[in-house]
Amino acid sequence: MACLVGVDFSATLMASLAKYFEDEYLKENNLSLRNLTLLLSHLCIFGVCSSDLIYDFLITLSRRLTEIDVATILTILQSRPFMKYHFCFLCIDDPTAMKNFIMSVQNKVNELKASTENGQKNINGKRMEFMLETICDLKNNKKRTKEDSAPHTRMKKWLQKLRVEDVLIRGIKWSKLLDPNKKGQWWLSGDIASVTDNVAEVASTIDKEDYIDAFEKLLRLDLPGKQDRDIIRVLVECCLQEKVFNEYYTVLASKLCEDDKNHKFTMQFCFWDHFKKLEEMALQRSMHLAKFVAEMVTSFTLSLAVLKTVDFSDPEQLNPKRIMHFRMLFESIFEHPESLIWNVFSRIAVVPELEPLRYGIEFFIKEYVLRSNKGFAAKFKVMKKALNNVEGILM
Repeated sequence: MACLVGVDFSATLMASLAKYFEDEYLKENNLSLRNLTLLLSHLCIFGVCSSDLIYDFLITLSRRLTEIDVATILTILQSRPFMKYHFCFLCIDDPTAMKNFIMSVQNKVNELKASTENGQKNINGKRMEFMLETICDLKNNKKRTKEDSAPHTRMKKWLQKLRVEDVLIRGIKWSKLLDPNKKGQWWLSGDIASVTDNVAEVASTIDKEDYIDAFEKLLRLDLPGKQDRDIIRVLVECCLQEKVFNEYYTVLASKLCEDDKNHKFTMQFCFWDHFKKLEEMALQRSMHLAKFVAEMVTSFTLSLAVLKTVDFSDPEQLNPKRIMHFRMLFESIFEHPESLIWNVFSRIAVVPELEPLRYGIEFFIKEYVLRSNKGFAAKFKVMKKALNNVEGILM
């Protein structure tokens, strides 16, 4: 679902999971806590959240280290995903974070040993003893018996085809998930902050003369891991914040997509995220976004298939702000020559699965674009013919 809907789906899911966990924690519902913990472990393994959230969660538990916290820690360390991938995923993924977790547990254990009789009782429990043995094995890199990981491997490969890495939530703290005052795109924290600073600095001076130089600077950022995927998101955000639309953001974006096709997938997910927030989007941002998408389509960086998440034929979804946004988008496309319009709409004519989109676009333009601008009538006829151009003949 996160791959199909966007990163905000996974962010909302993680926040809901955290809230449910804390609610069940107060009720001391061990079965619910175990199931929620296993769900969190699997979400991490399959790429919805990164391991740093798991580490932060473990450290949060270690600072309390009640009987429920001990049981939860053991659930994570003994769960099937981590039993199979533990030493290659957690320890190797971030050995420093693992060391910090172990030290946090040791400090809390020492604190309990020096405390009251209740603290001594917690230390001497069998579950606590087993947890300490498990952590000791981690510390000493004692390997466990290998299990068949084929089912998980097949699942991970399938998710990779769906571009799961594009919806990975990075740098989020457990406390942030529980923050009742979080607003906007609250999940954009951690690693993306450094990407934002670097990309924004490069993009701040972009113009006709030096967009090639800006492109080369972005390539030289040498961002670790998959942080380079965030370049497109930051670039779009910089454009939307401008007082006057700067077309050279789109030129730079096209250049990046030409260099690495992964940027195309990121841009598509980025647009989908923005489409879902049109109702609350300021007019200027909506205008800039409409022009940005139109430029990506008319430059053939993306096809109109990027609009497949929008149901143009459903009047209930077409509130005034959404109508205005997509009207500006299609009007921007119609400002181009008829030959280009033919080619733009012909790209989605040859894909049978996009028939609902073709019908919806034709309906929307007829109802909301032509009625306010009769001057587009000739280009509308070109568009209709292009949408039926199943042979894919281009001008």
